[in-house]
Formats: sequence, structure tokens, C-alpha cells
Amino acid sequence: MGIDQLIPAIFLILVLILALPGFLMLNSKLKWFIKNLFIWSIIVVSVVIISYLIFK
Repeated sequence: MGIDQLIPAIFLILVLILALPGFLMLNSKLKWFIKNLFIWSIIVVSVVIISYLIFK
């Protein structure tokens, strides 16, 4: 893994650390949490597929 892959990975982990406490606080009920987690997983999978097709 080169520096061109390491810096974005560190940045994404830090953003996750910053956003995760607020996300968990707002989604204290299990039903809301699962619904929001499902929505975010669809968004992430879509972005990964689109970026894979573009940069293939």
C-alpha cells in the first residue's frame, strides 16, 4: 500500500471516528439504527460500484 492509498484511508477512518458518535446518538432506537444503516450501506455500495466502473 503506497502513500497515495494510505492518506485517503486515514482520512476516511478519521471522518468515521468523528461522525460515528453523532450517528449512534441520533439512532438510539434499534429500528431507526437499522433503517439508517441500511440506507448508508446502499449509498456506500453504489459509490463503490460506480467508482469501480469509472476507474476500471
